[in-house]
Amino acid sequence: MVPATIKRTSLSAVLLLAAAMPAYAHVGICTTSSWSAGFMHPLSGLDHLTVMIAVGLWAALKGGKAVVAWPLAFVAVMLAGDALGMLQVPLPFIEPGILASVVALGLLVALAVDLPVSAGVAIIGLFALFHGHAHGTEVPENASGLGYMAGFAVATALLHAAGLVAGLGLGIRFPGLARAAGGACAAVGAGLAFGVL
Repeated sequence: MVPATIKRTSLSAVLLLAAAMPAYAHVGICTTSSWSAGFMHPLSGLDHLTVMIAVGLWAALKGGKAVVAWPLAFVAVMLAGDALGMLQVPLPFIEPGILASVVALGLLVALAVDLPVSAGVAIIGLFALFHGHAHGTEVPENASGLGYMAGFAVATALLHAAGLVAGLGLGIRFPGLARAAGGACAAVGAGLAFGVL
């Protein structure tokens, strides 16, 4: 039997995904041929910033192996998605998938959904694939993109670490704060989906 919180989370994510307009947040935004451009990109968009921190918060709320496994899964699958994008391997629903990731991960944190570590890896990996692919497709064919990918991976890992520190530091003493941050992430995703932000 599927718990009610997972049903509500899934239904909310599906409804927002169905209603989402493309954010067009990933095409031609900045240069993609340098480490610094890759490093700055996750810090410059609400979708990236909130998702990366939400992964860390959710891992902190889960604890145990998730603290390492979930952020590591995001970075690893994101890099694989980057490579697929650079190779021009098509992947459907990139923008809706990115927007859904903001809402869904926010809801998972806000509802403190307790899933097995492997299920969390699968969810996080799926969303990371969309994020990585979007950026891989931005790399011009005449550039290697390796520096950009490396900078992007480092910034992503640091944002995961920020979410972990906040979740482990404040979240243990004040679990409501971590959950409220998840709610804010979901609200940002809804705002992006409906063109308010």
